[in-house]
Parts: sequence; structure tokens; C-alpha cells
Amino acid sequence: MFRVLPPFGSDQRGVAEVVNGIMNGKTNNTGSVTLATGGATTTTITDARIGVDSVILLSPTTNISSTNYFPYGAFQDSTDQSAVSTTTAYAVKYNTTDYAEGVTLSNNSRLNVTYSGLYNLQFSIQFANADTQIQDVDVWFRKNGTDLPGSNSKFSVPNSHGGIDGHLIAALNYFLAMAKNDYVEIMWSTTSTSVTIEQIPTQTSPTRPATPSVIATLSYLSSNGYTTDIFVNPYISSVTNGSAVITHPANSVAGKTFDYVVIG
Repeated sequence: MFRVLPPFGSDQRGVAEVVNGIMNGKTNNTGSVTLATGGATTTTITDARIGVDSVILLSPTTNISSTNYFPYGAFQDSTDQSAVSTTTAYAVKYNTTDYAEGVTLSNNSRLNVTYSGLYNLQFSIQFANADTQIQDVDVWFRKNGTDLPGSNSKFSVPNSHGGIDGHLIAALNYFLAMAKNDYVEIMWSTTSTSVTIEQIPTQTSPTRPATPSVIATLSYLSSNGYTTDIFVNPYISSVTNGSAVITHPANSVAGKTFDYVVIG
């Protein structure tokens, strides 16, 4: 604590010392706060110096506190997926979450976002065709159960040859705007039930890693023009006498500490 003046004042030297301290930034209106964990999205600062008109400035004091937050998710599937009918649309499914922060998998096919913004959805699907004729596959995107206009792509999967299935990797990236709690699915249909989404085990001569049937990533690009919720940096969302609320991304990491300054 820096020196303060008593209520009844002080001598010239005491006043000069305090005033000079203030001019040199020696004030007592600072503090420190660590963000709540356990998935909390708000943290309360309790400080008697805070008033309803106070401005509170935050400054990160640990590396983890200063790291910007950008949602992402990476998923894959290690099983074969088939079509029972050529007149039915099927959702591409996943059974493995490789990486995820702010993007979650549900219903084995839905990629859900916790924060709104513009996202980039990328996929790589391993198609196999056991038919002796070339067959077509359509792949498109469905958000919240509704097909996205203009999102379809058509792929021709080579026919089988010499008893070996024809193979094709279908890959694409697509930008889409998503609101908080929206989900997106990758849909597919085929002209023949002989076409499958195929996983390939580890191979030898030479040794090769397994081939997932599906790989998909969903990564945040921008909030500009697409978001109503702020998540990149914590901010003061409300102020009352004696306290202030910090709003921040759902936090499960300890040690996100900020110094703060109370002005006014």
C-alpha cells in the first residue's frame, strides 16, 4: 500500500509526498484476480473501491492468461460406413475426437460450436466402390437439420478392377457462419449401395498407418459480422458497488490471472 493522507490533512511535506506519488503512478486502486475454473464463464471481482461508474482495466499476468482463444475441433472415424438405399441421405459419422476446444461432437455426426462466428469446415472421406461401374457420390452440408444451399459436391468413384475396389478421397473446405450452439453435419448419398466409406487397417510392405474412413476439422476464422458473443479476451460485463463481473470463455484451466485497475 502506498502512503495516504489522514482525514484531517497533513503537513506540506506529507502532501507533497502523496501528490508526487500519484503523479508517478503510486496509487492504491489496483488488484489481482484469477479466473474461476470448472467450466465457469464468469468471474466476480469483489473490491470495495469499485463503484457503479467505475472503469476497470484488465492486464494478463501469466502466459496462459494472455493466450487468445480460438475454437477448433478435429474428428475421425475408424469404421466402415454404408448406404442401405440410393434414395436416402446419410450423415457422416465419427467415433474419435482428436482435438477439441469450443467444438464438440454429439449424436456421432453433429459438430457443435460453443461460440458464434465464421468457421472453416474441412473433410477428407475415403470412398470405395465394389461395383464394376463408376458410381457417383454427393456430399453436402446440413446445419441444424437444414441443408445449406449451394453446398453440394459430386464425386465419381472409380469402378472395381481386377477384383480390387476402386477408391477415391473426397476432400473439400467450406466456410459457414454459425451461431452459438449451432451444429453442422456432413451428408452423403450414392448411386449404388456398392459404394462405402471405408477404413483401411495398417498395411505392410511397406509399413503404412491405418486410413481413417473420415477426417473432419472445424476451425474458427473470424467473429466480425457473425457473432454476438465475445470470447477472445475476458471483459468486464457488469459493475455494481463493491463488485464487477468478468465474462470469459468457459474455463477449466487454473492460473489465468489478471491484474486490474479501478478508475473512478
